[in-house]
Amino acid sequence: MKLFQHEYFPHITGDRVSLRQIKDADLDDLIEISFYDAIRAETVQQAAEMQAKINQDYLDGNSIHWGIVDNETHKIVGTCGYYRGLDKGEGELGCVLLPQYYGKGYMTAGMTLAIDFGLHTLGLKRIWAATDQHNGPAIKLLERLNFVKTADLNDGEIEYELGK
Repeated sequence: MKLFQHEYFPHITGDRVSLRQIKDADLDDLIEISFYDAIRAETVQQAAEMQAKINQDYLDGNSIHWGIVDNETHKIVGTCGYYRGLDKGEGELGCVLLPQYYGKGYMTAGMTLAIDFGLHTLGLKRIWAATDQHNGPAIKLLERLNFVKTADLNDGEIEYELGK
C-alpha cells in the first residue's frame, strides 16, 4: 500500500528545526545513532546499508524517517519518524538525538513537527511510542508532547499513546 503520494520526500520547516531526508553526506555524523531493527551501525558502510533499507521502506509506504536539522547551523542533530503501523492508519513514532544536543529542545521541536505531519498530512488515527522504562528523558519528552502511558510491555519497555 503506497501511503506517500509525494513526488519528493517531505521536507518540513519549523521555527527552530526542519525535518528532511537523510543524505549519504550526513552518515559520518550519524553513525552513533544509525539503527535499523534495533541494530546500531558500526561503520559508515553499515549506516549506508541501513539508510538504503530505510529509504526503501519509505518508497514501499511502510515508514518515513527524517533527519532533524538545526535551522541556524544546518547540522543534523538527530532523527525521528514513523516506523510501524502506517498500513493501519497508525504510526509508531521514534526518535534518536546525538548526545551533544541533549536537553536543548531539539527533539521536542522535531517531534512536534512529525506529530503534526502524522495527524494532518498522513491522517493517522493513532500515534504511539515505546521506550525503556528506565529512559527518563524519553518519558519526559513523551509526556511533554501529550503522550499518555498505555501499557507495560514484557521486555521492560513501556508504551505511550498520543492523547486526544
